Amino acid sequence: MRFLSSSIGKKIVVALTGLVLVGFVFGHMIGHLLMFAGPAAYNEYAHFLHTVGHGMGIWVARSVVFGSIIVHVLFTIQLTKQNRAARAEPYGYQHTQVASKSSRVMIISGLTLLSFFIYHILHFTVRVWHGFNQLPLFDLAGEKVFDAYQMMIKGFSFPLVTGFYILSMVFLCSHLSHGVASIPQTLGLNTEASGKLFKKLGLAFAFLILAGFSVVPLAINMGLVK
Repeated sequence: MRFLSSSIGKKIVVALTGLVLVGFVFGHMIGHLLMFAGPAAYNEYAHFLHTVGHGMGIWVARSVVFGSIIVHVLFTIQLTKQNRAARAEPYGYQHTQVASKSSRVMIISGLTLLSFFIYHILHFTVRVWHGFNQLPLFDLAGEKVFDAYQMMIKGFSFPLVTGFYILSMVFLCSHLSHGVASIPQTLGLNTEASGKLFKKLGLAFAFLILAGFSVVPLAINMGLVK
C-alpha cells in the first residue's frame, strides 16, 4: 500500500495499465480492419470473440480492459493532483513547468476518451440504438450468427457518429503519442540514446492507430464498404 500511495508507484501502475490498453487498442484495430475482407471474415472474427472459451473469453478480456481503464484513470487523476500540489510549493514551478503542460493535455484527452469509450460500449456492445438487435442473422458456414458486419455498416452510416468517432481517435492519437513514449521511461527502460527513438515510435504508433481506426468509418460513409 505504501508503494501504491507513492508517486513512483502510481506512475508504474499507470504505465502497466497503459501497456495493457495499448495492446488492446492495437488488437482491436487489426480486427476492425477485417471489415475490408468482407462480411464472412468480419463476422467470423466477431463470432470467435464471443464464443472463445465457451463464451467466457470475452468476459475475461472485458474485465481486464475495464479494470485497466478504471485503475489507469483513477491513478492518473491522483498523479495530476499531486503534480498541481507540487507546483504550489516554493521552487517547484520551474522544474515542473514542461511536465505540467503534458499532464494537462493527457488528463483532458484521457477523460474525453473515457466519455467516448462509454458511448462506444453503449453503441456497439449494449446496442441501445439503431435497432442492431433486430438485424437478420448471418449464415456463417451453416451457423446463424449475429451480423456484426451490417451493424458496423449501419452504425457508421450516420455522419455525426463518424465525425465524433474520428475526433475521438484524434484525441487517442494525442494521448498515445505521449503515453507510449512515457511507458519505457516510467519502467526504467529509457536511456539517453533511446529516449528520442521511443518518442518517434510513440508518434508513429499513434498515427498508425489514428489511420487504422478512421479508415473504416470513412470508407463506409464514402460507400467503399457496404
